[in-house]
Amino acid sequence: MGKKGAGEAFGISPVTPVRALPVGARLVCADNTGVKELQIIAVVGYKGTRRRLGKAGVGDQIVGAVKKGIPEFKKKLVRAVIVRQRKEYRRTDGIRIKFEDNAAVLINPDGSPRGTQVRGAVAREAAERWPKVAGICSIVV
Repeated sequence: MGKKGAGEAFGISPVTPVRALPVGARLVCADNTGVKELQIIAVVGYKGTRRRLGKAGVGDQIVGAVKKGIPEFKKKLVRAVIVRQRKEYRRTDGIRIKFEDNAAVLINPDGSPRGTQVRGAVAREAAERWPKVAGICSIVV
């Protein structure tokens, strides 16, 4: 077995950021769909231990409940991708990255974003894993 993060495949970052956002965490919605705040309900693809809360990090897909926003989205379940997290994580070149908020972007079931633009920066790990989200963002860090 090779070292952690040694292999590099297309569309998959060699870095796996720390999963710092548990089920129940509140996120800012970073796109222009009209949603202001999300709460994590489940993490898609998370395999954990019995009775342990699922956790998500940058680039993970989540199912969230809309807490604040326009009435057509309120109290609805949506899918989203996490693009920023406060907890710092380390990249393979030694740089440590952290953001000032926890943020997500709403997506459709096929992985395309619901909004037309993203406010603020998007982490490189999320941009590599979700190229359609990277296409509408203004800056990738």
